[in-house]
Amino acid sequence: MADIDELRALLHAKPRPVGWDERRARMDEVCTADGVPEGVSFSAVMAAGRPAEWSATLESRADRVVLYLHGGGYCSGSIASHRTVAGGIAKAARVRTLALGFRLAPEHPYPAALEDALGAWGWLRAQGIAAERICVAGDSAGGGLSLALMMTLRARGEALPGCAWLLSPWTDLTMSGESMSEEDAVDPLIHKAYLESLAEAYLAGHDPRDPLVSPLFGDMAGLPPTLIQVGSDETLLDDSLRLARKMGVAHVAVTLQVYPRMIHAFPVWQKRLAEGRRAIAQAAAFLEERLG
Repeated sequence: MADIDELRALLHAKPRPVGWDERRARMDEVCTADGVPEGVSFSAVMAAGRPAEWSATLESRADRVVLYLHGGGYCSGSIASHRTVAGGIAKAARVRTLALGFRLAPEHPYPAALEDALGAWGWLRAQGIAAERICVAGDSAGGGLSLALMMTLRARGEALPGCAWLLSPWTDLTMSGESMSEEDAVDPLIHKAYLESLAEAYLAGHDPRDPLVSPLFGDMAGLPPTLIQVGSDETLLDDSLRLARKMGVAHVAVTLQVYPRMIHAFPVWQKRLAEGRRAIAQAAAFLEERLG
């Protein structure tokens, strides 16, 4: 599996950045190293006052939408950094993807990102997109934000999306999973001290056990069918394993896929990773089944 070794080399090619501006620039750099999927068009739009971007192909169905919330620990990441995933799923599943540029911490701590996600959801619904034809999706912090969005909609008595797709979701901002230590030596991206700094910036004193920031501690009952994809070489592995169990116990139709030797949010590099392409293909099949 030389492809994953090459990716690890890319990630280790430069020293870890210091400061928020450097971290954000570095994330955009490494996540866009392989370019965007061929045949996908990207168009900017404003969604409830926030920048967003449609990804689509000529075969994309206008009434099937993935609302994509990017990763980056609530402090980094952007529309640009995750075009590979947003465009990749638009192409594979023949849907449109709306990637949201939500506000980032520490400038905008909780609940800014959740408010922006809720705004984008409402904007989509106002466009006439049926709730059951929308998949809420995200990687890392975007995965946790996806869960918080659905929990908030449920609490408000609003219609829920047809399904959810979570890539390496960050679901526990207390960092209590055993994989935090077990996988630390093999994870090239995410380490506990780094996550703690991100959580501190996003929480700004808020309770880390609040389910709207750590969905693992919330009630899963009634959430829509969910696909969770995660790599075996992640410090956040337990965030997915425990989430899948809790969803299963709550009678949610949940599918957990663990990819051997894969790293955090590996489908971002689907162009060079065969397992990344397989994950996107399996997610597309899931969307085809759940969105109708």
